[in-house]
Amino acid sequence: MIEIFDYDGEGFRAIHSFEGWKLGLINYSERFSAKRELERHLKTDEAFVLLEGNAKLYTDVQEVAMEKGKIYNVPACVWHHIVLSEDAKVLVIENSDTSKENTEKMLVLEEKSNADK
Repeated sequence: MIEIFDYDGEGFRAIHSFEGWKLGLINYSERFSAKRELERHLKTDEAFVLLEGNAKLYTDVQEVAMEKGKIYNVPACVWHHIVLSEDAKVLVIENSDTSKENTEKMLVLEEKSNADK
């Protein structure tokens, strides 16, 4: 039987876990409207795939305008954040044990960043 998952709410939601992996979707929300904080996962990489709209993926030293259908992997311990346009949807793939307990966050000076630019 084929399972079908979707999420149309705001922000991030984990939608399915299996064999150590977690799939989630990110939609536009205030949290993902600008680069205000960076986070890093201490035990796992995190991968992103832009499905709709526009998005920019930031690290502490890099900014990448994402292209639809390409896979963007952020290695473990790399500070990062994603900024979305209001019509964006991004697939997230990470270890199922990624949590607040193994994630650090750091506030950054607010920048005028917009995924539409």
